[in-house]
Amino acid sequence: MLSIGKQINVKNRYLILAIGMIMQLCAGIIYMWSVFKGPVAAYLSWDPAKAALTSSVMLSAFVLGIVVGGLLQDKFSPRPVALAGSVLLGLGMLLSALVPQSSPWLIYVFYGVIGGVGVGCVYTTTVSVIQKWFPDKRGFATGMMVSAFGFSLVLFTKPTKMLLTDWGVPATFIFYGILFFVICFVCSLFLINPEVKNTQNSPAQKGSVQKQYTTSEMLKTGNFYLLAFSMFFLLPAYFILNPMFISLGVERGLTENLAMFGVMLTGVASAVGRLVTSWFSDFAGRKAAILTITVITLVSALGMILAEGILFLICIALIAFSFGGSASVYAATAADLFGTKHMGLNYGCIMIAFGVSALVFQNISNILAKTGSYTYSFILAAGTCAITLVLVMFLKIPKKTNS
Repeated sequence: MLSIGKQINVKNRYLILAIGMIMQLCAGIIYMWSVFKGPVAAYLSWDPAKAALTSSVMLSAFVLGIVVGGLLQDKFSPRPVALAGSVLLGLGMLLSALVPQSSPWLIYVFYGVIGGVGVGCVYTTTVSVIQKWFPDKRGFATGMMVSAFGFSLVLFTKPTKMLLTDWGVPATFIFYGILFFVICFVCSLFLINPEVKNTQNSPAQKGSVQKQYTTSEMLKTGNFYLLAFSMFFLLPAYFILNPMFISLGVERGLTENLAMFGVMLTGVASAVGRLVTSWFSDFAGRKAAILTITVITLVSALGMILAEGILFLICIALIAFSFGGSASVYAATAADLFGTKHMGLNYGCIMIAFGVSALVFQNISNILAKTGSYTYSFILAAGTCAITLVLVMFLKIPKKTNS
């Protein structure tokens, strides 16, 4: 392992970026539950409403993995955390193949918790490492990294649908469990932080004169709470839609094939959003980027109240675009505000808002949906975006880090 690290340390930092993107592509399985949900519910004779909650469980475990993985990588190094995440990701998928019909809730534990924590560990190590290699191009590098995470939905949706139909649920879980474990484990061996030297001349260290906040110092700042709560209130529209892209699409006049296309479309939109928003934030500033995706989400959430057919596809694509954009711009903003030295745990604390939002608003939406309509859910999502607009206006981001 040491020889691998030494070799990488003298190579182009874009190799690290490519390796991280491959790992993110595998870790993006977290957003594919809308594809798995129907076949898994049918195979286990499970209530679809209960099966839908797997998405929220995994997203919450994903955040736990980010927090714990961030703490461990800040204390030790990224490689062992990424290796552990690779094992948990593969193990979660493999164990999901063994869930009996008598205990479908074990999907929450295996796919949701174990797989989710593994994804979180992989995610936080790659994002943190790449920000240390690209402090001079932070928005670009973060956008490239997390766009691969979003593009996973595009790459794997159709093959997964085919595998579930031809091979069945258990074999599909086993296939992905082995595939993702092998790819992520091998790539993890190449993850390494840049050497801390020649800070004035090295592009991988340029900008390191910025104050590096410890987590305890960050928690005492107003910017932390403004950033975390703005994320909490920005994301409900996506969390409400995520587990029902296909089912709601069919209700809104789409064929099942078009609804499946809608899932892939959200993957493309999310990946594009991660790239475009990060580049836009480098040019116009982090605050302007967050405000822009918030307005897009607000308008689209209101549009979802009546959207059918093609308009439905447009609205979910815009919501996915903004959701993807938030992944890149919030990570870059956190690094701008609090530095990269403790980025793993610091961003993990901010991402708690992500996990809580996923749990809270999907459950609220399920309650509101008992009226027979999702109108109130989308009004709620638009209202929370309005709160985000106010919170972001109070953020104080140093201008020099926005360039």
